[in-house]
Amino acid sequence: MDMSTVLTVTMFLTLVGLLMTGFPVAFTLAGTGLLFGGIGIATGLMDLSFLEILPNRLFGSVIRNELLFAVPLFVTMGVMLEKSNVAEELLESMGKLFGPLRGGLGISVTIVGALLAASTGIVGATVVTMGLLSLPTMMRRGYDTSLATGSIAAAGTLGQIIPPSIVLILLADVMSNAWQQAQLNKGLFSPIPMSAGELFAGALIPGLILVGLYILYQVAMAIFKPETSPAIEPDAGEDDTGLYRKLLMALVPPLFLIVAVLGSILTGIATPTEAASVGAIGAIMLGASRISATMVRIVLVSLIGIVALLLISNTFDLRMGREVVPTSDQIAFGAAVLLTALFAFGLVVSLWRTHKTGVLGEVMRSTVRISTMIYAILIGASLFSLTFRGIGGDEIIENMLHNLPGGQFTAILIVMLLMFVLGFFLDFIEITFVVVPVVAPALLAMDGTYGPIWLGVLMAMNLQTSFLTPPFGFALFYLRGVVPESVPTTAIYKGVLPFVVIQLLALILISVEPELVTWLPNLLFKD
Repeated sequence: MDMSTVLTVTMFLTLVGLLMTGFPVAFTLAGTGLLFGGIGIATGLMDLSFLEILPNRLFGSVIRNELLFAVPLFVTMGVMLEKSNVAEELLESMGKLFGPLRGGLGISVTIVGALLAASTGIVGATVVTMGLLSLPTMMRRGYDTSLATGSIAAAGTLGQIIPPSIVLILLADVMSNAWQQAQLNKGLFSPIPMSAGELFAGALIPGLILVGLYILYQVAMAIFKPETSPAIEPDAGEDDTGLYRKLLMALVPPLFLIVAVLGSILTGIATPTEAASVGAIGAIMLGASRISATMVRIVLVSLIGIVALLLISNTFDLRMGREVVPTSDQIAFGAAVLLTALFAFGLVVSLWRTHKTGVLGEVMRSTVRISTMIYAILIGASLFSLTFRGIGGDEIIENMLHNLPGGQFTAILIVMLLMFVLGFFLDFIEITFVVVPVVAPALLAMDGTYGPIWLGVLMAMNLQTSFLTPPFGFALFYLRGVVPESVPTTAIYKGVLPFVVIQLLALILISVEPELVTWLPNLLFKD
């Protein structure tokens, strides 16, 4: 074994060992990179110029990376919706709608989990919120403890795979770079990037398939083991009209926000960053509308104004710099200015009211904390990857994967198993920035790999499965922290196992039927 291989293996094992001790990830990545960079320079394996390009790399791939600007915006959107009691209202309304059916509460949890995944994309917050709100009701109504906890944990992890999610945004950036590197390695000197919108489109159908499989399992449990998921009696004195009105009031605002954000990305109207800004503003106004009836009217008028503004801008030519401007266009321009002012007024009032209630401050602190952590990890990961490449680690990994018996199938299987095991101990951010940049270029350069979108969705779903698998799944730790002490940990483990099997079946399905991932991106984004 030559010195380059020894350094590569030692560097990776050192990194994993330090991460498992709980030492801050950003410092672990940067420190490991510096340490082994120094060793590589001292032994002559690495040129100092690798480290000299770090500032330019950070400026180009981190600071000026427009896609990463979407991260704090999506975090703001997710945290604001979490603080606005959206989940509580959805769970209450869905529970009343499906509750009279056997298994109805479990189905409600899954549907609300999917909606929260599409609107917040924050796994831990979703699991904790639904654990606090749903589990007491399900246990009080006679639900089997294992089925209840398993349903909540599984629904909470849907934020990993249903777009827009933080996982997919970060994975899109890394996979796009890996895809371009793979093309360069194959001699294609005009590499084609992969957009976040393409990965979102690729993940949408697999995410919905998962939701459908979860519900199918809950229906099967209600049929074959009815004692595990009994029906609940509807509230006396509440007619169907009142129930449907409450359901619409709870469902329409977040659903409208999801359609506006995800729809604008998938149709190409907006980039993920632009759509994320719409989502953040919409979430703030939605949160403000929960404060009082007056704010509901202000927000509603503001939204009507912005819709009217969009209609005017699509109907009239609002460019006032032309030599001849028709009177109709001048009137339309004046109306557009007034509508813009109306919307701005609604936004300012929403910001002020959410600030006065203390919600905006909490949201901003959470956004700064999460975004700072991600950017710090990015900087550390950039230094680590430069050193890893400098000592020849990327070539060693590529040769190892290419020389495996069984070719591309074996290589992908081993990488997936590695990521699955690491998912027990490391967060998705660490795996995305440490493991994926190392293995993805080699996998994408192999014949038989169905492109970066398919591989990215496969990795995202694999991580989701890992976060759900006992005994170390992150979702289980989140849930254990909020369930009553009377609920044994073994009941949680027993409850999630069927959902882990469902996840594995879904993984196998998209592995053998890649069109489930690639069909929608090809339809929406390919010329």
